[in-house]
Amino acid sequence: MDAWCAASQGATEVQQADRTRIDCVTAEYAIEFDFGVKWAEAIGQALFYSAESGLKPGIVLILKKPGDIRYLARLEKANRHHRLNIRIWVMRPDDLTHPSRAMGLH
Repeated sequence: MDAWCAASQGATEVQQADRTRIDCVTAEYAIEFDFGVKWAEAIGQALFYSAESGLKPGIVLILKKPGDIRYLARLEKANRHHRLNIRIWVMRPDDLTHPSRAMGLH
């Protein structure tokens, strides 16, 4: 998370007035990092952080194994169906050493 956020010129663990902490804040996005299996929880957190900060919601979904791709499909479907306008990035184990790859900057 730290490397990805730094590569995005963001700040990690940004505390809000209500004492919640946003995983990563960039100039444009309040971003929640979560594992694939927690895709639904990530939606709620991203939307709440967006409401608190006034920034656009974002999620970095961490896919630990190939089968986790199903969670990305669920997240994308919910995002489209409900027009949530959440920006989604994907991070895989290899991306931990190359955060720009997860951001689509490779």
